[in-house]
Amino acid sequence: MKILTFSTLFPNAESPGHGIFVETRLRQLLSSFPCVSSKVVAPIPWFPFKSRRFGSYGKFARIPDAENRNGISVIHPRYPQIPKVGMNSAPFLLARSSLPVLKKMIADGFDFDIIDAHYYFPDGVAAVTLGKKLNKPVVVTARGTDINLIPEYAVPRRMILNAARDVAASITVSAGLKARMVALGAESDKIHVLRNGVDLNLFCPVDRNEARARLGWQANKVLLSVGNLLELKGHHLVIKAMKDLPDCRLIIIGNGKEEKNLRACSAEFAVADRVEFLPGIPQEKLKMYYGAADALILASSREGWANVLLEAMACGTPVIATPVGGNLEVVASVDAGVLLPERSASAISAGVKALLNRNIDRNATRRYAELFDWAEISRKQMELFNAILSTRRVADGK
Repeated sequence: MKILTFSTLFPNAESPGHGIFVETRLRQLLSSFPCVSSKVVAPIPWFPFKSRRFGSYGKFARIPDAENRNGISVIHPRYPQIPKVGMNSAPFLLARSSLPVLKKMIADGFDFDIIDAHYYFPDGVAAVTLGKKLNKPVVVTARGTDINLIPEYAVPRRMILNAARDVAASITVSAGLKARMVALGAESDKIHVLRNGVDLNLFCPVDRNEARARLGWQANKVLLSVGNLLELKGHHLVIKAMKDLPDCRLIIIGNGKEEKNLRACSAEFAVADRVEFLPGIPQEKLKMYYGAADALILASSREGWANVLLEAMACGTPVIATPVGGNLEVVASVDAGVLLPERSASAISAGVKALLNRNIDRNATRRYAELFDWAEISRKQMELFNAILSTRRVADGK
């Protein structure tokens, strides 16, 4: 089987953590099924200048046209991105810039069987357009904001529902996300829940005493809040909760436009001396922070499937999470940690106290995380793709 993975969410030389969950699922499938081969088309917004003074736009320009990541060929076609007003045209621009690349790929011998797209808008909508032009079946994975937020806009919602009608199948990373798609008007029978897994070899328990010593952590209880520095991630609520947690220290790991405001927030609540900010950390190093911490807190206002929860638990670290989206399906055992009753600073501080008083067995937390091994997920993905291609062969009389 030859798979064409299509998404703007894929790691690259300038942003190795961008869309890492898409790369991880693909790598797990390829390692489980040697009969599968894949190439990736990950479009990048066009920008003419590479200088770092242009921020994220300059970073786009520095991304190579093609690269090899972990043995996977990745091509980055450029597409025009129109700030603020270009949302409705984005799927068309993505498809137009990518079609010549896909045609050349086929001409050069990689005549892929199926398009595996990630993120419904604009990526999935564009993938369906490409599938029609090239007569290829398309599967689109919905991941969160593409279904929870973007359909609030009428035109994108219509495009998403049209694409969901035309795909061979949709995948959602949680049952909650499937329910949301059905509520929007998508056909339930075409939607398959394939949750994200966790790399149990990469994220594993470490020697806590050694890790804490290397990180310079003293006797305080240490809490982690990991994720992009955006309002929806709720780092500000965790900072506010620190007022009622005088024996705890908070480490916030991530990059984003809210850093200045979050630092001001820690000063406002007089906890700046117990709150530390760290930029995004590669996964292979992040496990030391998970393993050394007493708990991970995820205070998001919405989530499709939060990989950080599984990563922490795989390292033996219990979690505290808001009752939104896939969190309800991940934090479904007392061994996992605490699912908060609401999204508020007071609930977070109460959840931390309850968790620390409970003294959860970290080995039990690890065993719970092992239920989310990638092997079963890859098997189900392969079954779905085989079923789609088998049905297509029958329809074509082959």
